[in-house]
Amino acid sequence: MSDPTTPPTPAAPAAYPARLDVDYSAEHDRVKTLFRIVLIIPVAVVYGVLTAGETRTVYDQSGEAVSSTSGGIVSGLFLATVLMILFRRRYPRWWFDFARELTRFGARVCAYAVLVTDEYPSTVEEQQVHLEIDYPDVERDLNRWLPLVKWLLAIPHFVVLAFLSVGAFLAVVVAWFAILVTGRYPRGLFDFVVGVGRWWLRVEAYAILLVTDRYPPFSLR
Repeated sequence: MSDPTTPPTPAAPAAYPARLDVDYSAEHDRVKTLFRIVLIIPVAVVYGVLTAGETRTVYDQSGEAVSSTSGGIVSGLFLATVLMILFRRRYPRWWFDFARELTRFGARVCAYAVLVTDEYPSTVEEQQVHLEIDYPDVERDLNRWLPLVKWLLAIPHFVVLAFLSVGAFLAVVVAWFAILVTGRYPRGLFDFVVGVGRWWLRVEAYAILLVTDRYPPFSLR
């Protein structure tokens, strides 16, 4: 029997609804690292085609060119999700699945770009990049009005992440030279770069994908 005088063990905090982890590889290919900026072009083009908006140029009555840009898939999903949560209290599972898989693909492309993996990004397989986003119960977990202001509430995160992203870029540059010399990605730099990506994912899940109302922690872990 447990001692009634013993204080109860505090429950561990629930995992955040958006999680990212990348398997650490001790060895990296020097040649792939050297030419990474070239090797990534094909898959970067594919991802760009999926997410980019459309720009049209028309001419007004005076003959001047006027350009207009429409949003891409990401902005379309965001606006559609806001409207569905606001008016119908629903988050259709099929477009949640699409948004999650698109996010996973983008994470694999980004992981390859920042050298944390040597595997060429797959459009299907998980590979070394493990990204999970929990499907929300809209009526129980989401406030129907909060999506209108989440972008505003997330501004402190965007400010911090702007500085962290600069640091991550510098860390990738240092890691690039380290891999060329030693064939290894320094573990401290690896954890920092992945941590910044993890932080970005939580903010994206909160303010853009709208899968949770739980405010993202200010943490790389």
